[in-house]
Amino acid sequence: MQKLSVVLATFNEESNLADCLESVRGLTDEIIVVDGTSTDKTVEIAKKNGAKVVITENKKNFHINKQMAIDLATKDWILQLDADERISSELKDEIKAKLEKKDLEFSGYWMPRKNFFLGRFLMKGGQYPDYTLRFYEKGKGHLPQKDVHEQAEVIGKIGYLKNALLHYPYKDFSMYLKKWNRYNDFFAVQIKEELKAKNFFIKIFYAVVYLLIKPAHWFLTTYLRHKGFMDSWQGFVFSLFSALRFPISYIKYLAS
Repeated sequence: MQKLSVVLATFNEESNLADCLESVRGLTDEIIVVDGTSTDKTVEIAKKNGAKVVITENKKNFHINKQMAIDLATKDWILQLDADERISSELKDEIKAKLEKKDLEFSGYWMPRKNFFLGRFLMKGGQYPDYTLRFYEKGKGHLPQKDVHEQAEVIGKIGYLKNALLHYPYKDFSMYLKKWNRYNDFFAVQIKEELKAKNFFIKIFYAVVYLLIKPAHWFLTTYLRHKGFMDSWQGFVFSLFSALRFPISYIKYLAS
């Protein structure tokens, strides 16, 4: 049976980390945690669960620390997780089955992900299956480290797993707003870089796109075309705030 490294980047995740690591118990041969100098009990919890911990600065693009954890892994396959994610028993069995035999066809696997939002898993609005590439051979996958929502890049063919990764990103609406605002800060920086060398007319075009076209298109696509309305009021809130990230990020860019 091939061996598995579970890798994470953390920062102040004491409320999530124990449940995440418990979900991979009996699956992993090694746990690597790169911590961004947490001020809570994250490191203590990681060590208590047998993780090898490396402490570094909490970088604005946390994918840099994720890649550091990936580079430190020593086993045959890597499963990259966030502290607010859980491996279901069905997904654990499916991953074990892949590790039990050498699969020469695939170097990595997409897995579906269920996102828990304000009391329910969102199954519409383009939020499921929300495929994410987290499981790949050592040395075959890496993160570009350019964007907060980027996927890993894997050398070779990529297959698909059937069972879902469970994602619990927000304890409540205030936590959602906090993360939403942080992502908008990051997007504002990206907009600033994109427009740095652009002329006046292109900047006007960007303003129209980010303030009007993108938010309207996103809301109509997620809420109507992808049936976000079927996820009750949570689907409406998610579509609305997902759309609002475009004008808010642009306004933050103007204020920077």
